[in-house]
Amino acid sequence: ADLGARGQPVLERLVAEVNETASLAVLDRGLPCIVSRVESDSVLRAEQKIGTTMSLEGSASGRVLTAFADAATLERLRAGGEPMASEEILEATRRDGYAISSGYTQVGVRAIAAPVFDLRDKCVATLSLVMPEMRFDLEKFRELLPRAAAEVTRIQRGDRR
Repeated sequence: ADLGARGQPVLERLVAEVNETASLAVLDRGLPCIVSRVESDSVLRAEQKIGTTMSLEGSASGRVLTAFADAATLERLRAGGEPMASEEILEATRRDGYAISSGYTQVGVRAIAAPVFDLRDKCVATLSLVMPEMRFDLEKFRELLPRAAAEVTRIQRGDRR
């Protein structure tokens, strides 16, 4: 079954909790691509449609998908020629378990993303929150988002607990 559809209830709960837009993204032709999205009710929000692609280098999802990529995927990404975040940023992403967008790909918009894994512990997607920069609250999101991403991981692995 489709990960976007299966993860939708998690996105809906996360959006209800934080009132910010949540997305699931996967690699598609070497770039992060949104496959599921739940918009917040906020009047001021960042809008991206399903199918939107993002950069590997500056987007939170791109940084996570690169940092947690297996060797074969990483080799394909490098061969694709798209700019990637520095090794220091990727190491921090692996250490922290999440990434924050650079802020230069969409001025005034910030995002935070965490990895979603499959049964083989391969990072297959990211769960992200995106919002106007003025509402970005790292302390709040860095705990809630990885918890929600772990829930999507359990769904992806078929664990119903």
